[in-house]
Amino acid sequence: MAAASSLSTFSSLSLSSPSRFSNFTSQPNHTFFTSKTTHPPFHLLLNPKKFNPIKLNSTPAETIFYDNSDPEEISTFDPPECPEDFIEPPSFDEGTMESEEEIAKAYEELYGSAYSGETFLGNDVYVMDAKVKKTSGFGKAKKEKAKDGFDERVVQVRRVTKVVKGGKQLHFRAIVVVGDKKGQVGVGVGKAKEVIAAVQKSAVNARRNLITVPMTKYLTFPHRSEGDFGAARVMLRPAAPGTGVIAGGAVRIVLEMAGVENALGKQLGSNNALNNARATVVAVQKMRQFSEVAQERGIPMEELWK
Repeated sequence: MAAASSLSTFSSLSLSSPSRFSNFTSQPNHTFFTSKTTHPPFHLLLNPKKFNPIKLNSTPAETIFYDNSDPEEISTFDPPECPEDFIEPPSFDEGTMESEEEIAKAYEELYGSAYSGETFLGNDVYVMDAKVKKTSGFGKAKKEKAKDGFDERVVQVRRVTKVVKGGKQLHFRAIVVVGDKKGQVGVGVGKAKEVIAAVQKSAVNARRNLITVPMTKYLTFPHRSEGDFGAARVMLRPAAPGTGVIAGGAVRIVLEMAGVENALGKQLGSNNALNNARATVVAVQKMRQFSEVAQERGIPMEELWK
């Protein structure tokens, strides 16, 4: 009995105690969350003058139907009439055909002088420069020999080194003599990392330093001459027909490429090939024809030996 009475008192106390959820318990169907409403951003609330609500236009869009048009009807276009002073431009195919020279001039104005060396506008073109031909191997450019009537002879190819901070740089130096065997000859030198490139550069350099060798009808020199370059000294003498070229080293190559068939040559100083070749050029430049000397003196050529 005592236990039952204590339980009843405990239940009465629990039921009579106030609860903070009493308001919600009296309304079981109460909604805790309100519907979501849209509000303007906070920075517009600070400046209400900038907030202009968007008003939707409730008027429906107008739609136009063309009930009287026939989709299968063929419409015709009437172009406007041409004015009285209108002149129709000539057609592309009409008119005279342009010549090759006119086309070459227009091409040269746009892209510069042609590789062939022929210029129509008076531009300086080095005819001796080799033509560039592209190859399919690794994208390298291959140079062909220029077909300008000059033959090439390699005098010497040497290895040269340049000492730098990281070590030695190896290059090749080539000496080439070019000539047409008709009195034109030139000596050139070039350096490159490969032998072929060095020979090509020296050939171009030789073509840019061409000289004319004075010769008689017997293809020999008109008179004696001597020339020096550095420590090299060369002596040249004319020779009778049938003698041939009696010389050695670079002197012989220069005389043969110039077209001299009868001559005597001697190296009197250093044996350096480049200096001897250039000394030969210096000796040839000192020579003059008999007609030139007679013209300078103002006398007939027959009186030169009197």
